[in-house]
Amino acid sequence: MRRTTLFALPLLLFATLAQAGVQLLVRGVDEPLQQAISASTGLSQYARSEVSDAQVRRLYAQAPAQAKAALEPYGYYEADVTAQLQQVGKDWKVTLDVRPGEPVKVASVEVQLDAEALALPSIRRARAALTRMRGKQLDDATYDAARDALSAALTANGFLDAKLLTHRVEVDTARRSAAIRLAWQVGRRYRYGAVHFEGSQFKEGFLERYVPFKPGDYFDQDQLLQLQQALNGADYFAVVNVLPQVDGKADGKVDIAVELVPAKRTIYTGGPFIGTDTGLGVRGGLERRWVNRSGHKWKNELVLAQRLKTLSTLYSIPMPGDDQRSFNFGANYRDANTDTSQSRTLELVANETRLWHGWTRTVGLHALSGTFTVGKRSDEPDDTPGIEHGSSTLVFAEASLSRKQADNYDFVHDGWSLNFAARSTAGDLLSSASFSQLTADAKWIHAFGAKRRDRLILRGSAGKTWTDDFAALPPQLRFFAGGDRSVRGYGFQSIGPENGYGRVIGGNNLLVASAEVEHYFTRNWGIASFLDAGNAFDAVDYRPKLGTGIGLRWRSPVGMIRVDLGTPIHDAQRHGVVLHLVIGPDL
Repeated sequence: MRRTTLFALPLLLFATLAQAGVQLLVRGVDEPLQQAISASTGLSQYARSEVSDAQVRRLYAQAPAQAKAALEPYGYYEADVTAQLQQVGKDWKVTLDVRPGEPVKVASVEVQLDAEALALPSIRRARAALTRMRGKQLDDATYDAARDALSAALTANGFLDAKLLTHRVEVDTARRSAAIRLAWQVGRRYRYGAVHFEGSQFKEGFLERYVPFKPGDYFDQDQLLQLQQALNGADYFAVVNVLPQVDGKADGKVDIAVELVPAKRTIYTGGPFIGTDTGLGVRGGLERRWVNRSGHKWKNELVLAQRLKTLSTLYSIPMPGDDQRSFNFGANYRDANTDTSQSRTLELVANETRLWHGWTRTVGLHALSGTFTVGKRSDEPDDTPGIEHGSSTLVFAEASLSRKQADNYDFVHDGWSLNFAARSTAGDLLSSASFSQLTADAKWIHAFGAKRRDRLILRGSAGKTWTDDFAALPPQLRFFAGGDRSVRGYGFQSIGPENGYGRVIGGNNLLVASAEVEHYFTRNWGIASFLDAGNAFDAVDYRPKLGTGIGLRWRSPVGMIRVDLGTPIHDAQRHGVVLHLVIGPDL
C-alpha cells in the first residue's frame, strides 16, 4: 500500500498558497484532502521562492499524477484531476480541480492470532478495532494505527517475540473493495524474573513494597508503569527509570532493572500566600524525605495568616508489603478565625494508611481538645448576647477512603476524585460528648469542544452528624457552607443554621453542589462561569443558598490560580460581590 507523509506547512491552513512564486489552488475536495494534495505536490515548495518558467511547466505537468497519488491513502483510487496554469504578473497560479470519485471500502478483514493471545481482553479489543474496519472506507492512517496497536498490545502483555508475518492490503479498484490480511506469530508469553534496584539509598528489600507483581507473574507493561508511578510518588527519588531487560531474557523470564537517583534529602519551603478564606499570610515548612535507611518520613509546617494559624508535624513509618502500608503519628495546633467562629485546638493523630482495592484507606484515632466561640462576628466583645462559648475534649476513631484519577494532574482534561470519611467516639469514653459523622466529597472534570479548550467541572459535598450534645462540638466538626470551595458569593463558613439571636452556629447536616464551565482562549488563560448551591442544616430543614458569578483562570508556573467574583441569588439578607481566590491543583 502506498504511503504519503503529510508535512505541517503554515501556509496550508487554507487551500490557497498565495506567496511569491507559485500560487496553488485545490478545488473539489474538503480541507483535509486539500492539505494532503498540496503537501504532496511539487509545486508547493515554490510558494515562497522564485521559480523559472521551465520548472513551473515541468512541475505543472506532474501535479495531476501527484494529486491522484496523494488521495490513495484515503481510499480514493479513481480520482480525476484537471489542471490549469496561469501567469499572474511575475507569478504563476496553478488550479487543480479534483473529482475524487467513489472511495474503496474494506470488504474483508482477516486477523490470525494464537488462542493464548486471544484469551486476553486487551488483545481482543485491539483485534476488534481492526475488524470494525469492515464495511468502512479504506484509510491508511486508521489501518496503520489499528495494526500497530495490536502489535503493541501483544508486547505489552508479554509476547515479546511476536512477529507480524503477513500484512497485506489488497485493493480491487474495479470493485472498489479492499481485503486486509494480517497474521502474527506470537511466540511464548514471558514472565517476570527478578527486580534489581540500582542506586537506592535504602536497606535491602525496602523498595519491594512498591512492586505490584511477583517473580513468575506474566509480564505486563501497565504494571511497570504502576511501579514507576509508585516510586515517583514516594518522593524519595529525583530519577526513576524502569527498564525491562528484554535483550537478556532467558527461560521465558525478563528481569527488571530499576535505575534510581536519590532526591534531595531535606526540603525547606516557604513564602507568602493569599486566600480569601484565610487572608494574607506566610507559610514555612521543613520536610525530611527520608529519616533513615528504613524510609521513615518527617514533615513539619507552620502557617501564619490573618484568619488561620497552624503548626503541624507528621512522622510516617513505611511497613513491609505490596500495599504501601504505613503508620503515621502527628500533632496539629490550630487557631482559626472565620466569619462565624473562633477556635484554638490541639489535635493528636495516629493512623494507618494503605492501598486497598485501588483506594487509599486510612484508619486511625484522633484526640482533639480546645476552646471555641461560635456565632461571633468580627471585633465583637466576647460577652455579646448570642455568642456561644465552649470547650471540649473528644477522642474518636476515623476511617476514610479516597481515590482520584486523571489524564494529567497538572491540568485535568478528564478526571475525578472521591473522598469518604466516617468518625465516631466510643460513647462518652474519654470525650465531652458522643458523636458519629459521615462525609462525602466528589469532583468530576471533563474537557469538551473541538480543541478541548472548554471544561465542565461538577462537584458536591454531603455530611451527616449524630450527637447527644451539639454544643460540645468544635467548629471543625460542625457543618457550615460558604467560601471558595463551597457556595461562592458568601464568605467562608458564613451560612448555616442560626441560634435564637440570628447567629450562624453550624449544623448537623451538609449538602452542597456546584457546576462550572471554563473556556481557555490561550493555553494558559481562561474564563469561567459558575453556579453553586447548598447549605448546612438541621433535621430536614434544607434551604439551599445560591451563588453565581464569573472567574479568571491562569495556569501559572506555581500552579492553577482561580480568581472568582461571586454574588448571592435571591437572598434578601446578602448582597454585593465576594472575591474568591484559590491556588492549587484541580483534584
